[in-house]
Amino acid sequence: MTQSLKQACGLTAALLASAAFVQAAHAQDFDWNAHKGETITFLANNNPVANAILKYKDDFEKKTGITLKVDSYQEQQMRQRLLTVLNARSDEVDVFMTLPSREGRQFAAAGWYQDLTPYTQKAVSADYDFKGLGKALVDAGTFDGTLTGIPLNIEGPLLYYRTDIFEKCGVAVPKSIADIQSAAEKIKACSDASNVTPFASRGLKPALPYTFSNFLHNEGGEYMKDGKSNLCSDAGKKALKTYADLLKTYGPPGVVNYSFYQLTSLYRAGRAAMSFQSSNEFPSVMEGGERLNDTGIMPLPAGSGGSHPTTIGWAMAVSKFSDHPEAAWYFVQWATSPQMQAKLALEGIAPPRAAAAEDADYKAWLAEQPVRQKWQEALQDLAANGTSEVGYPIIQNPESREYVGQAVDDILLGTATVDQACANADEQLNALIERE
Repeated sequence: MTQSLKQACGLTAALLASAAFVQAAHAQDFDWNAHKGETITFLANNNPVANAILKYKDDFEKKTGITLKVDSYQEQQMRQRLLTVLNARSDEVDVFMTLPSREGRQFAAAGWYQDLTPYTQKAVSADYDFKGLGKALVDAGTFDGTLTGIPLNIEGPLLYYRTDIFEKCGVAVPKSIADIQSAAEKIKACSDASNVTPFASRGLKPALPYTFSNFLHNEGGEYMKDGKSNLCSDAGKKALKTYADLLKTYGPPGVVNYSFYQLTSLYRAGRAAMSFQSSNEFPSVMEGGERLNDTGIMPLPAGSGGSHPTTIGWAMAVSKFSDHPEAAWYFVQWATSPQMQAKLALEGIAPPRAAAAEDADYKAWLAEQPVRQKWQEALQDLAANGTSEVGYPIIQNPESREYVGQAVDDILLGTATVDQACANADEQLNALIERE
C-alpha cells in the first residue's frame, strides 16, 4: 500500500469514527419530551397498518407529550385530501402515509416531502437502529438523494384460497396462472360452491394495477420498453386478457368497484373461494376467526415469464409544509422504531426490519396458527423475489395507473377488445411519457 493510500485510508477511518461519535452523541442527548406541548396532524389511510399504529396512540402522546390529531379516510378519499393539502402548500397536515412505488417520484419532483435524511443522522434515540430497516425499501423511498419516508411494512398481493372448497370440488392447489383459471371453472360448476365467487381481485380502476402488475410480470411483460408503453406486447395482451376474463367470468357482481375493502369483506364472509389481494389485509381477513382453519395462502403462481411478485411497502412521511417538522419526525421515529414494529408484527403487519421477524414473541405468534406461518412464508418469497414496479416508472405514475385500469375494465365490461384496449392505453400512456 502506498503512503498516500495509507493516508487516505487513515483519513476515511477518522472521518467515519468521527461521524459515528457525533451520531452516538446525538443519540445520547436525545429527549423524547423535547417537543412536549406541540400538536401535529396525521393524515391516515384507514387500512390495517394505520389502524394498528393508532391502537398505541395514547402511548405516543404519553411518551412525548405531543398531541396527535388524526385525520383518517378510506384510501381514495385520503389521496384526494392529501393532494388538495399539498397542492395548496398548506400546513394542515404534518405527517402522512405514502406509497413510494406509487406517488414517490411525483411528490419528490413537486418538492412535497421533507427530506428525512438529516433527522436519521442527528435526531434519533439510541435504540432506533435506522440501518436495521430493509435497505431495499429505504432505497425505494429515496429520490434524487431525498429520503421521502421511513418504511412501515412490507407487502404485496397474495392468493388466499379456501382449502375446504378446493377439497369438496376436487380442485388442486394452482401451480400456474392457467391453473387458477381451471380451478375457477371447476368451482363455478361445483354444486357445493354455487353461492361462492370463484375468483376475486381488484377491479377499481386506480387500485387495479397493484394486483394486475403481478399478472403482467409473471407472464413476462413489462410496462415500458425502449422508452415507450409496452402493454400491446404479446405478454401484455395475454396478461390483460387473463386478468379481465377471470374477473368477468368468475368474479363478483360489480367487481369494477372492488378494492381491498370489498375483497376482504367478501372473503372473510366465506363468499369467495380465491381472493388475490394484499398480504396487508391478513389481520382483517382473519378477524373473527372464521377463516383461520380453512385458508391457504401463497404468492401468485408463475406464468409463462416465471414468478415476479409485486412487493411494496407503506412509508411514513413528513410534509415539506409542516410547521412542526421536528415533532412530526418524533412520531415517524416512534411508529417505525424496532419496539413498535415488533408490536405491529403481532397485529399481522409484516415488519420491514429483519430483527422484528426474528423476535421470539413474533415467532411464537406465528406458531399459534398454521395459516400465519403460510402467510410469513409467502412474505419471505415476496422479499426475496419481488419487484416494486406498479404502473409506469415515471413522475406521473398515479395517472399511468388510471390508463392501465381503464384497459382492463374496458375488456371486462366488453366495451373494447384486448387489441383496442391496449392500443388506446398505449396511445395515452405514450403521450404521458413524452410529457416527462
